Amino acid sequence: MPVSFAAAAVLVLAWAAAAQDAKVPARNPEGWVTLFDGKSTDAWRAYGAKEFPASGWVVRDGALVHVAQGGGGDLVTKRQFGNFELRFEWRVPAKANSGIMYRVVETKEPSYFTGPEYQVIDDAGSGAGPDNSSGALYGLAAPQGKTLRPVGEWNAGKIVLVGDRVEHWVNGSKVVDLDFASDDYKARLAKSKFAKWSGFNAHRRGHVCLQDHGDEVAFRNIAVRELAPESARMGDEVVLFDGKSLDAFAAHLDGGKQLGDVWSIVDGVLVCKGQPTGYLYSKQTFANYVLRLQWRFPPAQGGNSGVLLRMTGEHKIWPRSIEAQLQAGSAGDFWNIGNFPMQVDVTRTKGRNTKKTHGNERPLGEWNEYEITVDGPWVQLRVNGQVLNEAWDCEIVPGHVCLQSEGVEIQFKDIRLTVLK
Repeated sequence: MPVSFAAAAVLVLAWAAAAQDAKVPARNPEGWVTLFDGKSTDAWRAYGAKEFPASGWVVRDGALVHVAQGGGGDLVTKRQFGNFELRFEWRVPAKANSGIMYRVVETKEPSYFTGPEYQVIDDAGSGAGPDNSSGALYGLAAPQGKTLRPVGEWNAGKIVLVGDRVEHWVNGSKVVDLDFASDDYKARLAKSKFAKWSGFNAHRRGHVCLQDHGDEVAFRNIAVRELAPESARMGDEVVLFDGKSLDAFAAHLDGGKQLGDVWSIVDGVLVCKGQPTGYLYSKQTFANYVLRLQWRFPPAQGGNSGVLLRMTGEHKIWPRSIEAQLQAGSAGDFWNIGNFPMQVDVTRTKGRNTKKTHGNERPLGEWNEYEITVDGPWVQLRVNGQVLNEAWDCEIVPGHVCLQSEGVEIQFKDIRLTVLK
């Protein structure tokens, strides 16, 4: 479901209260990802380049620091984000200027030609005006009701962006709240220098960017979580299994067996006996959607199965797809089948398998819930309400949704899909 701004604020403040040290958690059940932990710059590269810059940006005392007049250019995240919540801390010396851009797309022009900016600056020392002071949506919206700490001390920042709505926060206070689709924003844009830049704020997904403005600036505790698609993008619901009919599916099974040889409906539950190997597949294909289903194994049995996403190409026992694992004890893992283009956390990946961040399955015999978001290049796996895995830069292609038959009995119910516009 879409995340409300009120709920998001409560969640991030509760999490942040427990994570004020220089190192932030790599993950938590809400899907936070560390972009800078005080040591590693692996999440970043130079704008327009493949590697982290050789000069200009350094790690110093647990902070990511741009050295004054050090060069290096802007930094961008290797990963792109659509809807997100970004948490960070920043510090500038007297008269220094910098910023954080978002939804940046790399072109021959500088980063600010595409990305709106959260301003980071010494307000008093630089003589900044209202709409280019700290926390501002640079050149477009002045911050309201902010409290800055003295120059040289750390300030806490936050950006929440869902669809067309953006919030900027400074030291726990929301200072900008603007709808990019509103007449108010359009009027502001028309009066700004950005009005002539056709690509400015025109993209639904892009990089987070730390600006090299020539001055010293330091950042730390940088973490992000990608948020659910906004309600305006929720389209039609497609019921794939309602407890009565399997009309939405066809089957591919080893040995030429038919659907009824393996799959049956018992008291409103879809029962797969597991033999022979193969899968049900949706007759329709889907590119972008939120899929919800429930599954369980019989008590004290366990076993293996999976949900295949964006399955394309030849029907065979292991078809080209992204697998959301259902194996008992491993729900939330990814498997890459048929060299499907996708990026995952390499620290949890061995071969084609990317391990979940943590387990959240219920005891054998109890029902579990999968919520799988497949949105453009981003796939997120939630098991029983917690984020366990994400993939990005995935190939965007309409494909079948499949349920595997893989050796033992598994049961499903309430399988439904919401199409994303």
